[in-house]
Parts: sequence; structure tokens; C-alpha cells
Amino acid sequence: MNGESMAELILVNELDQQIGTADRSRCHSGKGILHRAFTIFVFNQDGQVLIQKRSKGKTLWPCTWETSCSGHPVVGEDLVAAAQKRLQEELGVRTELETHGRFQYQASYEDEGSENEICFVLAGKYDGVIRPDLQEVSECRWVDANELKGEIADSRDEHAPWLITGLEVVSSQGGTDG
Repeated sequence: MNGESMAELILVNELDQQIGTADRSRCHSGKGILHRAFTIFVFNQDGQVLIQKRSKGKTLWPCTWETSCSGHPVVGEDLVAAAQKRLQEELGVRTELETHGRFQYQASYEDEGSENEICFVLAGKYDGVIRPDLQEVSECRWVDANELKGEIADSRDEHAPWLITGLEVVSSQGGTDG
């Protein structure tokens, strides 16, 4: 279990101003409480994006394709440092990350809970070995960003909601150029 699971997440308002803290389960209960999050897109030298399938042990969106990695900064943690740490924990990947924007969304998963986040989109480049933590990730693969957009259009329910919007953000900022 990673450190994020036990720490207090950062509650924010619509302007991303911190207004409090709450534990992870409270943030994701019911319709969710608006909190700060991040999602990461890792690209290789061929311009393909690394996506992962969430493990079946995940409460929200298990066995669903998502970005390279996602998570939450905790109180007192720098956003980019938190993202780099999480990327290392989940995939064994170390790379520099740049912020490409953010978006706000709320999405419910069956009767299990919700995401209600201001989600920062980060991107980086990497061509090394991927070492997924199998408690977090069931599989991962490299895919062309345009091909991924087609897959999402054909099977939206097989992709996490933050992947869909995050890909739009990183694409609009030129992050899919490889």
C-alpha cells in the first residue's frame, strides 16, 4: 500500500484553493468531495503514450484503461514531486514531468463511489523498462495517441473518465508530439 492511501488529501474549491483536508475514502464516497489530483502521460521516442489497465483490486474503475499513472498530492507535498514519486511507485519510471494544464470533473463508478477532482495533467518522456506494481496495475502498453482516441470512441466504458479528458488537455497543449 502506498503512502497516499493513508494520508490526508487536499480539499479545494473550484479555483484550486486549499480549503481543508480529508482522508481518501471520504473524498471518494458518495458524489465525492472536490480534491486535488494529477494524471500523467508518458510518451516514448516514437510519440506513443503509455497507458495502464487498473488492477482488479481497485475500488473505482477496476480493470479499466487509464493514463500512464494517476494519484493525489498529499498535504505539504509538491504536485510534480508527488507525481514523480507515484510514477516510480506504480511503474518503476523516473522522468522529468511538465504540467500541461488542468481540468475539473466529477464521475461516479457504479455504487462504489466517485471521483470529484481538479486534475492536473503532466507529461514526460521515457524509453526504458516498465516495472508495474501488480497490486496497482494489471497490464500496460504503448499506443499511438490517435489510435487511443479511436479506441475510446469505440469503447468509452473501458476507459477511465480522466483518461478521456486528460488526453484532450495534453493534446491541446502539444504534449502528444513525442
